[in-house]
Amino acid sequence: MGIEIERKFLVTSDAWRAAAHKVAPMAQGYLNDLAMVEGGAQKASVRVRIEGDDAYLNLKSRERGHTRQEFNYAIPVDEARALLALCVGGLIDKRRHYVRHEGHLWEVDEFLGENAGLVVAEIELQHADEAFALPEWAGKQVTDSLRYYNLALASYPYSRWTDGERAASDIPSKVNAPAVKNDMS
Repeated sequence: MGIEIERKFLVTSDAWRAAAHKVAPMAQGYLNDLAMVEGGAQKASVRVRIEGDDAYLNLKSRERGHTRQEFNYAIPVDEARALLALCVGGLIDKRRHYVRHEGHLWEVDEFLGENAGLVVAEIELQHADEAFALPEWAGKQVTDSLRYYNLALASYPYSRWTDGERAASDIPSKVNAPAVKNDMS
């Protein structure tokens, strides 16, 4: 069993593009929906992902925030395509860009399709209080905001968000992690 510890941030500019060293197209869907997980009927999301020439079945525990149990299994791509046809909600189509910044790997997800216009950066950490440098293109932290979870985006895509939701006006500007330092400081 793996433990995923990640923080998620909105992206404020295209400055990350010059530093991206790899990009991977991804298509993913969920075999259960947000209501089942958030309502407690199911204790994990079940995701199918095709990433380039590889495919995975992934389960994540339903805890909100930066730490969750995660199980990831490689599966044949043809089986992943068949499973994607069984998914509930919409499919997530995105390009993941890999960017190194001050000793950490950042994954910048540029969403397409019904989620086009949304760009989110994630950093996976070894432990919850690990220090990391915040790139100048990383804006508000949205780790604890449910609507930025891919499971939520499959049910309620960015194209349906209100102007206030798109502006993240309900999310504080301050980063809630004392170990974070901003490049601008």
